[in-house]
Amino acid sequence: MTDAAKKKIAGTAGAASTKGRKGPQAATTDITDPSLDYISAMLASAKPGSAPTAIRDEEEPAEPARVYAPEEQRCGLIAIVGKPNVGKSTLMNALVGQKISITSRKAQTTRHRITGIRTKDDTQFVFVDTPGFQTKHSTALNKSLNKTVMGAIGDVDLILFVVEAGSFTLADAKVLSLFKPGIPTLLIANKLDTVGRRQEIAPWLRDMQERHPFAEFVPMSAKNKKDIERMFGICAKYLPQQPWFYGQEELTDRSEKFLAAETVREKLFRFTGDELPYTSTVVIDKFDEEPSPKFGRFMRIAATIVVERDGHKAMVIGQGGERLKRISTEARQELEKILDAKVFLEVWVKVKSGWADDEARVKSFGYE
Repeated sequence: MTDAAKKKIAGTAGAASTKGRKGPQAATTDITDPSLDYISAMLASAKPGSAPTAIRDEEEPAEPARVYAPEEQRCGLIAIVGKPNVGKSTLMNALVGQKISITSRKAQTTRHRITGIRTKDDTQFVFVDTPGFQTKHSTALNKSLNKTVMGAIGDVDLILFVVEAGSFTLADAKVLSLFKPGIPTLLIANKLDTVGRRQEIAPWLRDMQERHPFAEFVPMSAKNKKDIERMFGICAKYLPQQPWFYGQEELTDRSEKFLAAETVREKLFRFTGDELPYTSTVVIDKFDEEPSPKFGRFMRIAATIVVERDGHKAMVIGQGGERLKRISTEARQELEKILDAKVFLEVWVKVKSGWADDEARVKSFGYE
């Protein structure tokens, strides 16, 4: 593995439970786009007694990078939580600065607790992307996903509650009801770029404040780089002063093998869309690094796509095997970038009827 690749993947040691002083919990208001001054004024009226945070866009002169002693460092866990398909994984990847959590338009894409790490100046942000909380099905798989969500929000320093700007559904309410008192929570009103009339956001925000004592409102778009940069300043003040959990250049605590399975699963969902039920998964059967004078690093990977029915298998393979070939090709191309290696990838499809409702099999496939 090259030095650059090693820096991308952290060791297997997870972050310890964060203890110590929490950040301020007084209600304040923040806004993410300096061109939206009228929204800032409406936010102030939505939360009596609060004032919008001043924003400065001028660039500061570059300063030499400095090394921070452990006693100067700030670090904490930040859970990214919400119902399925509200943009949690997109937000995670933008905050980390690299693709860590898979994304697709299909709901319930994220199935694991994914840790993304970003270190800026004296602060290390440890973001935890969680599955969308499941309310429609009671399979063993969904129970496992919900258990992951509950575990993530129980021991963090800050919660980012992600909703679609201007919307609040019963599924959102179910997630909100899980939050424990005492943990600062930011309302992340995502997809602000899709709101037609932004002046209608203020009444919605007033209604949201009545539902929960949010520490701050953050209307934003996870696809807007300026919004993402401002998120670091907003989150930093809620994290305790303590030594960093990870190295300065590390981006995730997940293994390369895990990222390989997730990459294949993402391509599976992208190329099958709503045709394939979400009860499908990917298992890595082989993950071997072989010596290669020609390529420097050569990875041989074998993956199995597990589906529940023969009809689903035919759907994944496609006519003449074209769909499976496309899934494999795009997964291989992306893995070569992630692993910084030449990749030989084999992908097979197997039927395991009823696996998503079999607790033992769910665990055997790597779900908690």
